[in-house]
Parts: sequence; C-alpha cells; structure tokens
Amino acid sequence: MLLDNLQIEMFRPKCNPNFQSVHCVAHLDQDISGVLPYLNTAMGGGGDYIDSPPTLTLQIHGRLIALHAREIFVNALKDETEAEKIIDWLKKEINQTWEHRDTIEPTFDKPPAPQMIEILKLLPKTNCKECGEPTCMVFALRVIDEVKEPEDCPQLHPEMKIKLTAYLSRFHRES
Repeated sequence: MLLDNLQIEMFRPKCNPNFQSVHCVAHLDQDISGVLPYLNTAMGGGGDYIDSPPTLTLQIHGRLIALHAREIFVNALKDETEAEKIIDWLKKEINQTWEHRDTIEPTFDKPPAPQMIEILKLLPKTNCKECGEPTCMVFALRVIDEVKEPEDCPQLHPEMKIKLTAYLSRFHRES
C-alpha cells in the first residue's frame, strides 16, 4: 500500500467567499509522485502530467483534481461528505494502481483533446439557455469536461449532432 494516511482540509475560495461550492486539499503522509504516470494511464491517459515537480491534473465529471507528491486538491465540491467520498475513491485508485504498476504502461503525455472552437462551430450559437448553460460557449466547455453531451442541446440540428458526435469520437472520452 502506497497511500495510508491523509488529512482533509476544506476551504472556500478566497477570491469569492460567497461561492456555494467548497474545495478540499488532502495532506498526505506519503509521497505519491512515483505513482502519478501510472495513475494517468489507469485513469484513461487523459490527464495532464508534469514531471518537475511531479503533478497530475485530471478533469473528472466537471471536477478539477490535482495530485502532487504530498497533496491532492479537488475543486467545486458540495460539502465535506462529497470531498471524503472523492478522496477515498482516489486513495483506493492510487493504491490499486501502485500494486499493479508492473502491468501498467505509464503515460507521460496528454492526448489531444476536443477544442472549444471546433465544438462551438457546430452549435446553433443562439445562447438560448435551454441546455441549462448561459451561452453556447459555456456549453462547449462543458462538453469538453464531459458534463454535457450533444443530446443536451435541444436546438442542435440533427445533422450538426451527427457531426459533433463524430468529432468527439476522435478523442478518448469516459463512458
């Protein structure tokens, strides 16, 4: 087991203390830098790995997760319960990845990702808000984050939906 002990600290963003969401940082008793490129592979290879200092940044279900040698940061959380659930899941993933690292090819490079402008070109650009987002540009960003899908745009013409789905299929996307 690589990661055993950690302490979770919750905080609100200092830039705007009125935000409803909270962030957390898990302070680790162990150095996890050795597992980060393996974890990148185990998580689908879509993370942003930096060698010096060792850092892995992941976007999972609209959350930004940054893993450092002795800290894990998670943004946009509802509360401490959600933070504990995500950190427990990450701890399990880290330990399983470490235990199976001899069967995992580490990923150091970030694969290409969908581009916001290419998605926006296919959207109706009406800013109708029917999808629940304030603008088509925000919708495009949410598609990149895998929070929204082409089906979530009610005004998207069927031909454009086919083109957008085909464009997105060129990139690794979680199911």
